[in-house]
Amino acid sequence: MRILLVEDDADLSHQIAAALRSQNFVVDLARNGEDGEHAGLTEIFDAAVLDLGLPKIDGVAVLKSWRDAGRTLPVVVLTARDGWPDKVAAFKAGADDFLTKPFRVEELVLRLRALVRRSAGHAASVITCGDLSFDAQLGTFELAGLPLKLTAFEWRVLSCLMLRKEVIVDRRELIERVYEGDADVDSNSIEVIVARLRRKIGTDRIETERGRGYMLTANSK
Repeated sequence: MRILLVEDDADLSHQIAAALRSQNFVVDLARNGEDGEHAGLTEIFDAAVLDLGLPKIDGVAVLKSWRDAGRTLPVVVLTARDGWPDKVAAFKAGADDFLTKPFRVEELVLRLRALVRRSAGHAASVITCGDLSFDAQLGTFELAGLPLKLTAFEWRVLSCLMLRKEVIVDRRELIERVYEGDADVDSNSIEVIVARLRRKIGTDRIETERGRGYMLTANSK
């Protein structure tokens, strides 16, 4: 799951990014509204965390720009303002959720997971594909009722495939959701991660669509 974090407070942005990364999220940082607007318009994200009080362009204007351009990623708005008019402006611009500073980072993690899950079309927190299950709220996997131990990269790939089970996920899209923007990515990195996942969950559960990407199915051999 790849998150765009647009926050100009350096300490808070580092705190949020560290917490999200500890939960296997990929985090891209923007420190002002101009950079955040550009990132949200040009790159793929599962969700965004957007401060309202940003330099250059304020958060409401950034959000309105995304929505006007047809960007549908879920957005959690952060603000030190607690007035009702600010909340109304944010929701009218297209916000999906709202947190007033100070807040618990753990709560932000839970809200992001719920938004990403619902935006992928899953109402229930537990998603199943055969005997493989993913608790999208807790971030845990089970195979045949037993906990599945995954590395951070394996978790990112499998969660992306699980949220879109039985649908082909483009290889380039997987790369963008697994690695942060400044990462040095080997050409066969996704193939290596998929191979490791197949050894853990079954060779036929992840199908390769040549020239396109991968699809998670309920097959088990």
